[in-house]
Amino acid sequence: MHRIFNSLSTALGERDADTRMHSDRVIELSRELGMHIDLDSQELAMLAQGARLHDIGKIGIPDHVLRKPSRFEQDEWETMRQHPLIGERIILAIGNECATQLAAVVRHHHEAFDGSGYPDRLRGTDIPLYARIVSLADNYDAMAVSRPYHPGRPHHEIMDILSNQEAEKFDPDLLHAFRHVIERSPMRAP
Repeated sequence: MHRIFNSLSTALGERDADTRMHSDRVIELSRELGMHIDLDSQELAMLAQGARLHDIGKIGIPDHVLRKPSRFEQDEWETMRQHPLIGERIILAIGNECATQLAAVVRHHHEAFDGSGYPDRLRGTDIPLYARIVSLADNYDAMAVSRPYHPGRPHHEIMDILSNQEAEKFDPDLLHAFRHVIERSPMRAP
């Protein structure tokens, strides 16, 4: 099974190297947070696979949207918001119980703690734990690394933004734990 997930991750890297590198960083941040909250080795392995594949659905996003060097127009944003659903279908095609759990991480990593996220507007602990962890790691890395449409932000600014979205976008307990983890992390932005 591990080979299948590595193959999918390789396919993502061939499609978009930046997304693959982002996923690698999200794996590490998610793993660090998972260790901090005492997930066991099997849980950490599942979390890492969910983080590895969270953006796999971007394989199905057209180049003119995926590689756009500026902010999205509304229709482009709607197209990009399909990547969790595309990713879920890709993962479910594997067809085992592990795939079902991973597909939930992929589908729900853009949900928000207050129910304002997508695609299902889940709220609170209805959002799978691994998806809540990946969401934090995903958002931190997305702000820390320069993109064509914004420069990378410094650590203190990222943490201010995350803190301002506590209990809205992010699980407050996980954000509290993340604050401790990120201060000692090699993934910490300057």
